[in-house]
Amino acid sequence: MIYFDEEQKVFHIQTNDTSYIMQVLHTGHLASLYYGAILDINSGIKGLRVKHGIEVGGQVIYQSNDKTFNLNLEFLELPTYGKGDFREPMVHIRLNDGSRLTEFKYKSHTIGGKPIHTQMPETKANDKNVETLIITMEDIVNQIEIDLHYAIFYDQDIIARRALIRNQSKHNIMLEKALSMNLDLFDENYQLTTFDGAWIRERMIHKRKLSQGIIKIDSKKGVSSSDHNPFVVLSKDDTNEQYGKCYGFGLLYSGNFEAEFEKSPYDLLRVQMGINSFDFFWDLASKQEFLTPEVILSYSDKGLNKLSQHYHELIQQHIIKPDWSDTERPVLYNNWEATMFDFKQSTLLKLAKKAKKLGIELFVLDDGWFGERNDDTKGLGDWIVNKKKIPLGISGLAKRINAIGLDFGIWVEPEMTNPDSNLYRNHPDWVISHPSITPSLGRNQLILDLAKQDVRHYIIQSISNLIDSANIKYIKWDMNRNFSDLYSGSLSKESQGKLMHLYQLGLYEILHTLTTKYPHVLFESCASGGNRFDMAMLQYMPQIWTSDNTDGYSRQKIQYGTSYCYPQSVMGAHVSDSPSAQAVRKTPLETRFNISAFGLLGYEFDITTLTPFQTKVIRKQIDFYKQHRHLFQFGTLYRLRNPFESNHMDLMVVSKDKREAILSTFQTLQEPNGGFETINTYMLDKNRIYHIQNRTQYFNLDNFGYLIKHALPIHLNHNGILFHLLKNRYLFETESEDQTTSGDILVNKGFVPKQNFIGSGINETVRLMGDFGSRMYYFKALEETQ
Repeated sequence: MIYFDEEQKVFHIQTNDTSYIMQVLHTGHLASLYYGAILDINSGIKGLRVKHGIEVGGQVIYQSNDKTFNLNLEFLELPTYGKGDFREPMVHIRLNDGSRLTEFKYKSHTIGGKPIHTQMPETKANDKNVETLIITMEDIVNQIEIDLHYAIFYDQDIIARRALIRNQSKHNIMLEKALSMNLDLFDENYQLTTFDGAWIRERMIHKRKLSQGIIKIDSKKGVSSSDHNPFVVLSKDDTNEQYGKCYGFGLLYSGNFEAEFEKSPYDLLRVQMGINSFDFFWDLASKQEFLTPEVILSYSDKGLNKLSQHYHELIQQHIIKPDWSDTERPVLYNNWEATMFDFKQSTLLKLAKKAKKLGIELFVLDDGWFGERNDDTKGLGDWIVNKKKIPLGISGLAKRINAIGLDFGIWVEPEMTNPDSNLYRNHPDWVISHPSITPSLGRNQLILDLAKQDVRHYIIQSISNLIDSANIKYIKWDMNRNFSDLYSGSLSKESQGKLMHLYQLGLYEILHTLTTKYPHVLFESCASGGNRFDMAMLQYMPQIWTSDNTDGYSRQKIQYGTSYCYPQSVMGAHVSDSPSAQAVRKTPLETRFNISAFGLLGYEFDITTLTPFQTKVIRKQIDFYKQHRHLFQFGTLYRLRNPFESNHMDLMVVSKDKREAILSTFQTLQEPNGGFETINTYMLDKNRIYHIQNRTQYFNLDNFGYLIKHALPIHLNHNGILFHLLKNRYLFETESEDQTTSGDILVNKGFVPKQNFIGSGINETVRLMGDFGSRMYYFKALEETQ
């Protein structure tokens, strides 16, 4: 709901549990008064508006007739530089006369439905009541207007903010900084959480206290990047997953961005987010507009889980297209880690037949199927099947895969080319590079210039031809390098600063065209794993490959960090071989499944070499996942124990009606002689009774080594032939958990599983986890209630 008090010039935005309050000051500036827990609309603003009653030394007085007022100590929605506010401006504009002095004051406002802009991804109303407040600010002298947008998603406690800049003057102006939002707050000793990393260790949680000065995270890589995700959290010191005050800020953009936190000497906190102002110069002609991407704001006083759930619901209901927002995803098999580039048609068919026997539903052919693509040095951009590898062609192969009983999907990397490719030889001017400088390569690749219409048309036509040629149900869209050598032959020297944003607009145009043309095709975004994991990509591709790291332990931290903004329904997660290729670490097959199940399940290793033990276990895993697929993918996610802070991690998904839940608990190392564990299950229904069972899991006897003589009723030589044959066939069951417990106890005390192994032996009462071990528990409410 959006209320406007004409007399006091106060805007009060209300969501289900939050209030955002602004006021037009006597000077015409728009001030932020409050953002936090919901306030009664009749409470007024007394106590919210703070102002000095005397001149503050060292400040620039805005007007000579009021020495108590200066912009440097105000809470502003649209700050600029030049009239006494010495903090970072939200916009910075070079004017026709060379000056950079702008000042924006309230002109008008409208309250209505959510405007639709097609050039960039954005949150969608999707036939639901989404009100939008648009406040028009104007610089009368320079004839520039800025519309500040506040789209209100009431049920999700979300406010989507952006700015639209209009040049109403007769002259060109140069945008040197055009961020999407500014929020000024009192600093309450906040802690900043960012999600940082690198290739194969994306979105690691990084917390630090804010002190006076500026903290900035950004990307200059041309993608949102694995260095710093475009999502951040501010929280109080005592905030945890269940309790406490926190704010979230997430950007719907896939390119260079910045998020800045400035704490002034007066302990005022300024938060800004948007397109990175570094190397950004946008020449805005007379009567033209510039639209910034949306920033998604949310507030929770019920801890970090609740904050995350706001974003999860928004992504599922208002960012992902309705055709995919609640559509269960298939269990897939990807051939990459099994074959890499070294495969032939018979290899693929053999893998597909085995995949079908395991219960897999979708076969994905990864890199190496086109052109002269036998390694990563050649062929990118030549989207013609290599008949030496696949004599049947893509159409024929897809038919054979379909005949086996699997859907067919395929990998592409359309934004790239190799210097050793027909595409580059025919169109060397299509890549981003300077004509006088030898370009640097990343993964032996050059980046196509999506600012060029011919390039965009080529990509759209090439991928359309591929999809039209065969029964393709899934596209994995990869992007394997960061940007360098920034120059576009299609742009004038004055417009080179537009290139990075024009690239993103070009990419969005391509993706919008293809996903609209082929709504039945499931697109998955990938960028060397999680190098472009952002909300904007989810507008077109409802899932993203979370990381190239499929190690069973590494994935726990990666997916835990990712979940702060993104729901499990968008995270590609595959069971791979052990030891893992990325960490050379051995983890149990059951643990690899248990973490992958809290995402979109796939398998990615040579399944033609499975032992009988592995084959049986994987079949049981897939059967269990299919039985509970909707709960795994679309249940409400809770983080319970944090792997960045302890030896354990717990994740739980709960159905909307709280009748079902699945809990997975993971431990890093086996601790000797530990105590009982209690796992927090506060989110269940205290008025129900729950039956709790563990998913039946299996140990490979090889884990015991010489200790096998204590685990089996018969004595075996662990180095003998009989043991070798037995370990690859025998399913050694873990302990059985079967209890009925009241919801009241589960909510207030927690769930107590069986005693972990303490070193003195094992029997039916002992839960033997081992290093990198895990368990999964299914909670089902009984019909009777308390």
